[in-house]
Amino acid sequence: MNATVAPATAATANANATANSTEWVALDWRGQCVHIEHQWLRRDDTSAPLLVFLHEGLGSVSMWRDFPAQLCDALQCRGLVYSRPGYGQSTPRAADEPLAPDFMHRQAHEVLPALLQALGVDAIEDKPWLLGHSDGGSIALLYAARFPEQLAGAIVLAPHILVEDISIASITEARTAFETTDLRRRLARHHADGDSTFWGWNGIWLKPAFRSWNITADLRRITCPLLAVQGVNDEYGTLEQIRGIARVAPQCQLLELAACGHAPHRDQKDRLIAAIRNFFQHHQQPSQETHP
Repeated sequence: MNATVAPATAATANANATANSTEWVALDWRGQCVHIEHQWLRRDDTSAPLLVFLHEGLGSVSMWRDFPAQLCDALQCRGLVYSRPGYGQSTPRAADEPLAPDFMHRQAHEVLPALLQALGVDAIEDKPWLLGHSDGGSIALLYAARFPEQLAGAIVLAPHILVEDISIASITEARTAFETTDLRRRLARHHADGDSTFWGWNGIWLKPAFRSWNITADLRRITCPLLAVQGVNDEYGTLEQIRGIARVAPQCQLLELAACGHAPHRDQKDRLIAAIRNFFQHHQQPSQETHP
């Protein structure tokens, strides 16, 4: 859900564009044909596990920058990075179509399964791993709860399980930044319709009806290995967001990072990759004890 967009240089943009080939796939979703932007990483290593990346509330394929490639190299796994409908270069959301309070449930229960099927991923025979950031982390949790037999494990970075006062305050500040700073211009570099992307996200989070949004009850159904990561200085949520997961999903491993805000993959990338590698390797080989 992070509204902070790191400046993009021409060199960075070109490097990201040439590193992986962007493709599109059409989905029939809720009576509309939507085209989903996606990239494959290490695609030819068909025997390797698959890790699917779920971006934040203002994210996209390009806004991940080189983190997915670095992590997939560290884990020796395949990667799938995609932009949800309304984000990146995927089909934009119509300006007069507000997000519904269950928008993350729809992404977890409808869009992600349809995308995997359209791309030929058999989630039962080739169970993917999910890595989600912020809203993407919440979507990963909701998918894990709904489809426990179709998931190998999940890593969630700064996920949301409930709406807190700190969340509302920071999102309100993001609205001011969008209207008064260069945030609008920077988002436009990453989205086909940056205004639609921003106002869809900002609008739903600030709706009074969304204040009661809470997915804690859903989390009780999660059975897969789970790593939940959050920065101690996260400006969009307190540590209750991940500690609350562990209370209802006792298999959840927590990682609380000092000197880290809402984006652990930017603020503490090396430490995060090391922790994910240990977690991933342990659960890839459950019969062998591993040590940090």
